[in-house]
This record gives sequence, C-alpha cells and structure tokens, in this order.
Amino acid sequence: MRKSKTGQRGIALVALAAATTLFAAGCSAGSLGSSSGGGGGGQGSAGAVTITWLTGSTDTEVASAKAVIEAFQAANPGITVKTDTRPGGSEGDNIVKTRLSTGEMSEVFTYNNGSLLQAIKPEQNLAPLDDQPWASQLDPLFADSSKGSDGKIYGGPLGTAFGGAVLYNIPVYKKLNLQIPRTWDEFMKNNDAIKKAGGITPVEQTYGETWTSQLFVLGDYHNVEAQVPDFAQKYTAGQAKYANTPAALAGFQHIQQVHEGGYFNKDFASAKLNDGIKAVATGTAAHYPQLGGVAANIDNVAPGKLNDVGIFPLPGPDAATNGMTVWPGTSAMYIPKSVEGDKLDAAKKLIAFAATQPGCDAYAKGSPPQGPFLSKACQLPSDVSQVAKDTKSYFDSGKASPALEFKSPIKGPSLEQICIQVGTGQVSAEKGAALYDEDVKKQAQQLGLPGWE
Repeated sequence: MRKSKTGQRGIALVALAAATTLFAAGCSAGSLGSSSGGGGGGQGSAGAVTITWLTGSTDTEVASAKAVIEAFQAANPGITVKTDTRPGGSEGDNIVKTRLSTGEMSEVFTYNNGSLLQAIKPEQNLAPLDDQPWASQLDPLFADSSKGSDGKIYGGPLGTAFGGAVLYNIPVYKKLNLQIPRTWDEFMKNNDAIKKAGGITPVEQTYGETWTSQLFVLGDYHNVEAQVPDFAQKYTAGQAKYANTPAALAGFQHIQQVHEGGYFNKDFASAKLNDGIKAVATGTAAHYPQLGGVAANIDNVAPGKLNDVGIFPLPGPDAATNGMTVWPGTSAMYIPKSVEGDKLDAAKKLIAFAATQPGCDAYAKGSPPQGPFLSKACQLPSDVSQVAKDTKSYFDSGKASPALEFKSPIKGPSLEQICIQVGTGQVSAEKGAALYDEDVKKQAQQLGLPGWE
C-alpha cells in the first residue's frame, strides 16, 4: 500500500512492500551496480551500451531486479544495466516527478500503474510501448491500468497480480467440514460454526498496522461493480457516494457485523501483519482478509505452512456474481520520452525481456509469485503457493475485477482510520461511510476534479 500526497493511493504498494520486505533477500542496491542519480550510464566499448534502471528499494524489488538484470545481460552481452533505487511514498513520487521534469530520469524506471500513472502525464513524459510485440500478450487488466488518456500503453509488465480477498486455513476448513463461501451469509455462517467449535479465531484483524484494516472495503469492490457497473465513473464525478450506494456501504457494514458477532481475535487492536499471517497459517485463525501478496512471507513466520493457506474472494450478496477484487500489478516499467538511439533500443529490449518466460522466472527468484504473471507469455512454476493458484483461477475464469484505485484517482487518506473506528465500535457503518465520503471530497477537491465543488 503505497502512500502518496495524491490521495495516499492506499493499499497497493505499501502492502507490496509489507509482503516483500518481510523476508530477507540478502541483497543491497549496491550489489546491483547502483549508480547515483538518474540518466545513468554511457557508451562502453565499441558496439556496447549502458543504461540505468531506477527501481524501488525494498529487499524483494532489489533482489528481483538483480535477477532480471543478470539473466538479461547473459542473453544480451552488448548491454550493461546499472541500477539506481528510490524510496517509497511521497518522497519516491517526488524523485520520479523531478527527474522526469528535469530530463534526468534513468533510461528505464519502475513506477505505479493505475491512477497514479496519470499524475506523471505519460503522454507528455513517456515513450509509448503499445507497438512492442509483447503488448499483445498483456493481461487485459494490466494493459488497461498502464495506458495514458490517449489509449496508448506506456508500461511494461513486471511481476505478478494479486488478490484482495480472504486468506483462509485449509486444514481448519477440512476439520470443520466447511465449504468456501460464495455469499456473505455463507461466510457469516462459517464464522459462527468456527466460533462454536472453540479454540479458533473466526476472523483475524491486525489494527496494530492500520493499513491492514481496509480490506473489507477495498476488497469488496468486485461486488460493488457487479451491482453498480458504472460506480467508478459516478464516484469519480462526485455523483455516487459510499453512504448512499448500498453496494458500496456494504463493506463498512461487513466490518461492523463481524465485530459485533464477536469473531475478531482478542488482540485485534494491537496485532500486526506478521501476527495475522502466522495466525491464519498455523490455524489459530480461520480467516484473514488481506492482500494475497503477503502470503510471500508465510514460510518465514510459519515454516512449512505455505500450502495450508488458500484464498477466496470477499463474498457478496449473490453467489452468481462471486469473484475476486484484484490488484493487476502494483507497478510497471517505463521509458522517458527523452531517451533516444541505442539507449532507447536497449531500454526496450530490457522491458521486452521482463515480459518473457526467462524474465518472469528471474523476477520470481526475488519475489515468489502470489498470483498470475502480467504477460500471457509467462506461466507460473508448478511449485507456487496455493494462494497463487487460487488467485490465478479467478483470472482464468474471468471472475476478477480491478480494485477501485485502478479505475478512479480518488482514495481518501483516512480510510484506514475510519475502518478501525467501525471495527472497534466507535462509529456505525453508516457513520463510517459518511465520514469517508467527506474524506474523499477533500481529496477530490485537492485534485481539482469536476463535480466536487
């Protein structure tokens, strides 16, 4: 869940960092041949070219970049790729925007797809990539989230997608003879059966890391769109609100219902992400609404339990429309429009390589997949987690919808605190939704969006 000044684009990148920095990659930026500053590298020996790739600084971002570079350079001996890293959050956003505006950006850089891509004005600052051969192989959800307002693709695929759903303990489900719920009522019946069985927390919550409180709302977006297909457009235009749209209000109501049912863990107010991962992996909790990406840390907090955890969508009102809210990647690879000549060719080759099976295999060495790759040219290895397999099944069946932040630039910065207020009984679901509508209004006005006067 990466936070930025443009609305704290909430859950995706900080969650990715949480999911990926938790296990040690044993690498540093320096081990990648890090350069200082953008635009790095010059011509080497005759016929050779050097480019720089600006990446994020988390352990897995660094480790994955290292693995991709090593494989790429082995296949392209005339090209040397150096790396530079940047921090996350608003500081990292400012670095990207400053380097683009001053013409000092690296030949390739990694940055958000989805709504934050528009903030760096891709049509003005980036080289279009929709004419590249790999573009036709992109997952449609990723492709849509990597386009500018002109409809051109500016981002190349990097890594995998993941779901925002419910991690669940498979042995608990087998022991209690529970079925995967496809409606909210079925989910609540499962929670009741788990509570009556005793000794197992029905629903783990980890408010000690506040961002983790948001999944009941953000992960419910597939159900919102199934009932109100144009919600994202109306929401962005200020015509639809959470408080007056029953399908959107439901996410807040679900938090209240689970809290009032007594289904939370006793330490939910102070527990943190690792506590939640361990609880659902070891079976002390049956459910943990969370991003599938965090499953990458199961083997660290609960060794040997990786395949004891699966994932299913947050259920809605209708089994017929059951499907998963997904994050179709959290970032993509871009090329500044200022790059030319041999460096441009080399940059395009690097991005193209990342979209091949060897490139995807290399990336996975640093960041174990928890969902499908973003290019159809890449297949998951057979030994991926059950979470990855479950998530991929919803993509394959066409029952996956991008989270709202990939369809609208508006996400109020206080959602996590408001969800906690509802989850601790301080305010009702209806009051929480109204508070969030006010939070969203302030953010939309800051963005200068029409319809929010």
